[in-house]
Amino acid sequence: MKISARNVVEGTVESVKEGMIMANIKVRIESPEIMTAIITKEATEELGIKEGEKVKLVIKSTEVMVGRD
Repeated sequence: MKISARNVVEGTVESVKEGMIMANIKVRIESPEIMTAIITKEATEELGIKEGEKVKLVIKSTEVMVGRD
């Protein structure tokens, strides 16, 4: 995945809590640090985000995005 953002960290999904529209994704980036991203439920399903999987967090000044290779 190539992107212009410079703040990209890898981590492991700790939990996924899906609501009606949005999903709360908790990612362990370094023990004991956990970051939380809130993304659409649709994006969670499209990316196939599940507990225990490796993801990349893209951190911008206004948001945290989640991606998979």
